[in-house]
Amino acid sequence: MAEPRPAHSVPTCPAHLSSTAKAEWKRLGREMHRLGIISQLDRAALAVYCQAYGRWTEAERKLKETPTLIKLPSGDIQPSPWLAISNKQLELMHRYLSDLGLSPASRSRVSTIPVIGPRPWEG
Repeated sequence: MAEPRPAHSVPTCPAHLSSTAKAEWKRLGREMHRLGIISQLDRAALAVYCQAYGRWTEAERKLKETPTLIKLPSGDIQPSPWLAISNKQLELMHRYLSDLGLSPASRSRVSTIPVIGPRPWEG
């Protein structure tokens, strides 16, 4: 194959990510580096996934604290806005997990960049 093979390394974590997203960045970045499936080119995709993960966990926490269905002053019942946020973030997470080769189905299609240590003839 003649596809470009960027050097694998964990990109720097964007400062704007939430604390939960940064923790997920650290967890995933370490594992992706170990597997040889991350490069500097993956920064934006990993950031989107991690931020979606952070928002999803926040929405899930709020759903535990509030009812799933809300009664409006008019008497109408509607789903909690946190449910919509959670569902949207799950969609984004699924998309980017697949793009990054991290879902079970997409992992079988990922080729790794071998981790090469120092060569015996180099210093």
